[in-house]
Amino acid sequence: MKKVILTMAVILSVAALFAQPSATELLKKVDDNEVYETIQYKGNMIIDYNRRRYVKEMTAYARGNAYSYMEFTNPEDAGTKYLKRENRLYVYSPDTEQVMPISGHMLQESMMNSDLSYEDSIENETLSARYTPSLGGSDSWDGKDCWILDLSAKKKTESYPKRKLWIDKATGDVLHYELFAPSGAKLKDYTLTRIEVIGGLRFPCEFEMRDLRRKNSKTSFVMKEVKLNVPINDRIFSTQNLERN
Repeated sequence: MKKVILTMAVILSVAALFAQPSATELLKKVDDNEVYETIQYKGNMIIDYNRRRYVKEMTAYARGNAYSYMEFTNPEDAGTKYLKRENRLYVYSPDTEQVMPISGHMLQESMMNSDLSYEDSIENETLSARYTPSLGGSDSWDGKDCWILDLSAKKKTESYPKRKLWIDKATGDVLHYELFAPSGAKLKDYTLTRIEVIGGLRFPCEFEMRDLRRKNSKTSFVMKEVKLNVPINDRIFSTQNLERN
């Protein structure tokens, strides 16, 4: 009987070992789940800052990680447009009626006074290309069992040298992540609040970003009418489209 019990214990231990993914495999699954051929949606960006709330509405399109277009439609910002083409970012302001590139130190500024910087939106490469992963064990987030994935930047030029991800063991969803400065100080965090299955893919329709350097601040993103992997006309991602009314 003792021999049978010992054998079962060994089998269970081996099974548990194989159930644990490698850090590289886990990060690849994160990348695969967050990259789409194309996406288009309507959405709200809700900014809570210094006890005031600002609600911005938008229509957005993207092709992979390299191309994206966003146009704001709420009355205060109507006609403001952003275009990303590979590693270049442009903004069109209806006040000046000019297209302006965003580069250099301007990339670190807040986008529309949100908790998201321009720099956060411009990176084209996957996390696997930019970071070396290591498995940090298990934890829970919002009552769900998670793998902890620690990421270290491969290049010194990376905006956030370290990242820490909480990945749902059952679904592979990134439930929470934190971004760190070279000093180790936590700069920003992300929390998933709602996910939908669209076209067989799990898509984060609602999430929250916080820039911890700003007091009393958070930005919530709500995406509606999401369409994945549908054709998008090339002209959407042209600089001429920025100037069209």
